[in-house]
Amino acid sequence: MTLSPAPFLGDIAFGAPGGVAHWAQTSDGHRIRLGVWQRQEAKGTVLIFPGRTEFIEKYDICAAQLARRGFASMAIDWRGQGLADRLLDNPLMGHVARFPDYQKDVDVMVRAARTLELPRPFFLLAHSMGGAIGLRAAMEGLSVQATAFTGPMWGIKLSPHLRPVAWVLSHVMPHVGRGDRLPPGTKIEHHVLTDGFDGNLLTRDREQFDLMRKQLETHPELALGGPSFVWLREALQETRHLASRPSPNLPCLTFVGTNERIVDLPAIEARMKTWARGTLELVEDGEHEVLMESEAVAGPLFDQIATLFLSGGHG
Repeated sequence: MTLSPAPFLGDIAFGAPGGVAHWAQTSDGHRIRLGVWQRQEAKGTVLIFPGRTEFIEKYDICAAQLARRGFASMAIDWRGQGLADRLLDNPLMGHVARFPDYQKDVDVMVRAARTLELPRPFFLLAHSMGGAIGLRAAMEGLSVQATAFTGPMWGIKLSPHLRPVAWVLSHVMPHVGRGDRLPPGTKIEHHVLTDGFDGNLLTRDREQFDLMRKQLETHPELALGGPSFVWLREALQETRHLASRPSPNLPCLTFVGTNERIVDLPAIEARMKTWARGTLELVEDGEHEVLMESEAVAGPLFDQIATLFLSGGHG
């Protein structure tokens, strides 16, 4: 495959040295961006699947944690976010035409990892929306030896009285030509830029929150706001579809905070009860991004991930 140099925003990368980025083209013509952190004599390569609104440089600290434990890393800007091609005229609107389209991005990512001859075996670390993308990919034969998920979007947290409303609106609004509009309760600005640290849904660590804000203030072109009605429809349909399928025969470790308020904890618990080779770990008082906490909290989680990957890679 053909890869070309892409910008890697080193001024907002605060963790691992030596990050580089590449452009790649999907089978349906979208340009996506791939970030790579190489490591000599690596024990394998971790494929990092970010969540909605995220971008490569946000995972530079994660790549540093993995490098210290002996792994190379590759992360992706999904279609519609980061520096990848945006999909609507309003670049701040989160959107995808069909949720399975993200699998075309996964395909390019894996082919790029092989083209770049990144160290084998490959492992999967997926967060939030990336957890939904990663679960389908694993179900459909993704070439990884083990998987780890944090706050995976295997369901979206909605109050019981709003869930039927979300289903109806997300199907009706696209039908009447308003699928590119924001659902009620969402906003076009990135929440890290508009909301303060107190009460944020992502992290308990002030330093990590301030880093997230600094990244977006320095490079506003990375910002992404709320999702479109089409994205919401597709996400609801995808999570329902995934729930109907058996878990893949792979080692799996899933972390979720006990204070999770973005994705649906019961859906995660239901999935992990049926994952024969899976373990669910609850992070006490953890928010949505349990790996983006203080070293005292995140470090042991990375240790557990590394242990799983090493045993999964040689099992």
